[in-house]
Amino acid sequence: MSRIDAHVHVTGDHPQIIGLLKELDVKLLNICVAHQASTWRQRAADYARLTAAHPQHFAWCTTFDPPDFRRADYADRVIAGLDEDLQRGACACKVWKNIGMEIRDPDGAFIQVDHRVLRPVFDYLEKIACPVILHMGEPLACWRPLTEIGPHTGYYRNHPEWHMYGRDGVPSHADIIAARDRLLDRHPKLAFIGAHLGSLEYDVDEVARRLQQFGNFAVDTSARLFDLAFQDRTKVRNFFAAFPDRVLFGTDLVARTPASELDAADRDALANRLRQAYDLAQTYYAKNEDIPGPGRTVRGIGLSANILDQLYSGNVARWIPDAV
Repeated sequence: MSRIDAHVHVTGDHPQIIGLLKELDVKLLNICVAHQASTWRQRAADYARLTAAHPQHFAWCTTFDPPDFRRADYADRVIAGLDEDLQRGACACKVWKNIGMEIRDPDGAFIQVDHRVLRPVFDYLEKIACPVILHMGEPLACWRPLTEIGPHTGYYRNHPEWHMYGRDGVPSHADIIAARDRLLDRHPKLAFIGAHLGSLEYDVDEVARRLQQFGNFAVDTSARLFDLAFQDRTKVRNFFAAFPDRVLFGTDLVARTPASELDAADRDALANRLRQAYDLAQTYYAKNEDIPGPGRTVRGIGLSANILDQLYSGNVARWIPDAV
């Protein structure tokens, strides 16, 4: 069954990796992340070249620099850059968690995604019908103590800069999600894809509530397989059955160093990592088999062929058509 991984960061520019994608029948949507301007712009150029050379195996999603309150022309510059990237083949625009959790206005307040400085950008994206991939906030575990083994314990131990527990004056998970929801409400004609189950990974009922509320909202599963697997299996299967057209398959695989710059051993390791990730996903989504997870064994949900087809490719065609 063909698969489009709708959320990765993999510069797979080597025949070994391209051959593996062909063997696995997988296409990758590479997503730019606006952390540092110089870094993401170089990566965008790499993704654009890779997509132009191998459109059957790659697509790419652009982004934009975070708000700069020193520049009166900030929105105009962002719009010009987006227009250029879309002409170069970008199929969507990514908005990252630094908006909401890191960027502050001149008064020192954290800005949220519905801030007025971003309104012209979203108005433009709605006008041209460019899908937006939103990574707003973090898993709920970000605001909780690391006392239990869970899907995100290791990440926050390795990246304490993003762990919000015990910090004064930072936005809460609820603050960030509320701002995201206000944005969805303000732009009903714009397609939004909530990365990582829309940062509501802790309960598919919460995801379902947003999908029911906002017809312009879908989610991807990137880096949240075990969040699903830790929930009641029947409830998760029912969620996919209830929203077969609103969930996109993604892994959030990361391999930022171009494969062409890796030595043979590291390329083999990358290829193995890709294969293992897609084997794991297939076991969880398509089969009724046990899988070793963080701290416990979980069981696959055995989705029907029709739901799998939409998850793996149909919903990407529906929500990000230029990625297909």
